[in-house]
Amino acid sequence: MGGSPSFPISPIAKDRIFIITGANTGIGYEIAKWSAMMGATVILACRSEDRARKAMETMQEEFKTEKAKGTMGLTDSPILAIEFMKLDLASFQSVVEFCEEFKKSGRQLHVLFCNAGLGFGSYKQTGDGLEIMLQVNYLSHFIIIAKLLSIMRRSGSDCRIVLTSSSAHKGGTFDLATMNYTGTAGNFPGLNYYGRSKLYQIMQAFAMSRRLKDSNVTINSMHPGFVDSELFRDADTCIEKCCLRCFRTCGVMKNTLEGATTGIDLATNPKHTGVSGHYWASCKVTTQSSTSRDEQKQEKLWKETFPFIQKYLTEEEITYLEEKSQDHLRLEI
Repeated sequence: MGGSPSFPISPIAKDRIFIITGANTGIGYEIAKWSAMMGATVILACRSEDRARKAMETMQEEFKTEKAKGTMGLTDSPILAIEFMKLDLASFQSVVEFCEEFKKSGRQLHVLFCNAGLGFGSYKQTGDGLEIMLQVNYLSHFIIIAKLLSIMRRSGSDCRIVLTSSSAHKGGTFDLATMNYTGTAGNFPGLNYYGRSKLYQIMQAFAMSRRLKDSNVTINSMHPGFVDSELFRDADTCIEKCCLRCFRTCGVMKNTLEGATTGIDLATNPKHTGVSGHYWASCKVTTQSSTSRDEQKQEKLWKETFPFIQKYLTEEEITYLEEKSQDHLRLEI
């Protein structure tokens, strides 16, 4: 790519609102920056306000640099329309507070990019009693979608949900009885549970796309590639560290902009209007595992997910999530 984006730079209206989780670093940073540089108003939903504020300062400086280079298609605004909202995906209480705060703003929502995620590292349990990758990568994002979907359904045409998944889903075991790891920390199969969380995201996208059929909201999942990002910050074994060092030396890892390209394309490219229910890689629809394509398993996962999150959703939100798309016009009147 040579540092230049391979996605089309298309003007975006400032009143088009994006929420991007984990937008202070890695591919989330690039997705947020380029979406804002095209003109969107972007909310960086992050745990650390300090890190988010620093990221926003850097985005503004990089925006000035792109303008000075004469990059075509960027917003005419002198500064990016970027904001911070606090979100800790490892806390269901924080997730609920984030959603309620956004609802109170009275704003519309056009793109919800569920990007933040954890991978590798040793076993960790959240304060909610769940294995942290299950909660951060899958369950918390599921809650956000459920709580904000009604807003998206009332936000006009072409609203999009994008989930950052991974080809690692192919190594994840589909075993709903052990969704939440309860074994010993020393025996925790970290790679398998990371793969599971990414498998769940793809299956969720398929199940939800059926429920959103013919509505104004689309949902897709994507694989960014093997990206040199903070996803590996918790890699703590000698083998993991040595492998990463080798991969970086050999140049097989993408930089963050290269990894973000598919996500930016899905979030901003006009040609993807109305396109839903696919798994993407390298800006193309890609074949995923047979397990993730199994509709019966998708529905079983959907059903087994609710016991983990039901108490954080209202009856109205649950009903709305399950309503058939033909009802959405009635609800928008």
